[in-house]
Amino acid sequence: MKDQAVAQKVGNRSGMGSSRRSSAAVQRPSKRERGSQKIGLSERLRGALGYFPNILKAVLAIGAGVMLFLGYRAAASASFFQIRQVEVQGSSRSSSNDVQALVRREMAKTGVWKADLNALSEKIEGLPWVRSAIISRVLPDGVRIRLVERVPIVVVRNAAGRFRWVDEEAVPLGEMAPADQMPPFFLRGLSEDESETARRENIDRVRMFLTLQREAEAAGVSERISEVNLIDVKDVRVQLAGTDSQIELRLGSQETGKRLQEGLRVLDQQRQMPRGQFISYIDLSYGKRVVGFISGAHVSAAAADDAAKGTTTQPTSGVLPASTTSREDPKKKADQPKRPKEQSRSNSRQGA
Repeated sequence: MKDQAVAQKVGNRSGMGSSRRSSAAVQRPSKRERGSQKIGLSERLRGALGYFPNILKAVLAIGAGVMLFLGYRAAASASFFQIRQVEVQGSSRSSSNDVQALVRREMAKTGVWKADLNALSEKIEGLPWVRSAIISRVLPDGVRIRLVERVPIVVVRNAAGRFRWVDEEAVPLGEMAPADQMPPFFLRGLSEDESETARRENIDRVRMFLTLQREAEAAGVSERISEVNLIDVKDVRVQLAGTDSQIELRLGSQETGKRLQEGLRVLDQQRQMPRGQFISYIDLSYGKRVVGFISGAHVSAAAADDAAKGTTTQPTSGVLPASTTSREDPKKKADQPKRPKEQSRSNSRQGA
């Protein structure tokens, strides 16, 4: 009896508990589904409303950008930003007035804000003596220009006989002023053509000239040179100065500094000879020393050495200078016997 009561009691409890749990398990999920749908919809609405401030901010930013752009366009074209002040720095040889006039002319229509500073800088660099120009705006109505000028390094004698400065890039600058320091000697032979090929050739000429100038200064012979002719870069010619101003040294294209010193040494030797005063040129361009005289006579290096030793070796070609024959006594010339042709002519005249 006790066992049955306990079993029934336990069974009743378990049965009641299971029925309640089963009924609860069936009804509760349906309530949760309806509640979750409402919660999901509200969350989506809140999420959409959460993006609204960002969208509003983006729209306001775009509007502000458009307004700023329109304001910039209006301000740039306003007379408030028209050019009034032009400051030029670094001007020594270049003309500040020319730079200011160019800037005012170019910015008259655009104003300070809309001006193309790069294009304006290129135009300023086209002026004499200006190597580079850096331009900066000084709002609202000014600009500041910093110039880097070209350095005059060589004086060139052009085809018209005028002396002009050029820089290391062979860019023509201004004419040599009376107050300018006199260079050791001048350069002749720069091409006046404006082509790119001529510009590169002129740069090579200036470099060769500067090399020869340094070597001449190092050897202490700069004062003996008047100018260097570089019309043909393969045939460098040096015109001497002072009492040797009529003499030209032909150096070729290699070892010009060494050949210059050799030519001057040969000249000094030849000056000790009677015919040394009639020397016209000394040619060392082919590795041999050839001395030319005013009349066109050529004396080789071997003949020059024989003459220095007092021997009787004569040049293979050429004649004595015309000035030496003009110094002969007219009376001696009249006493000389006539040539056969002259005698025959006189006999024929007597027979007639």
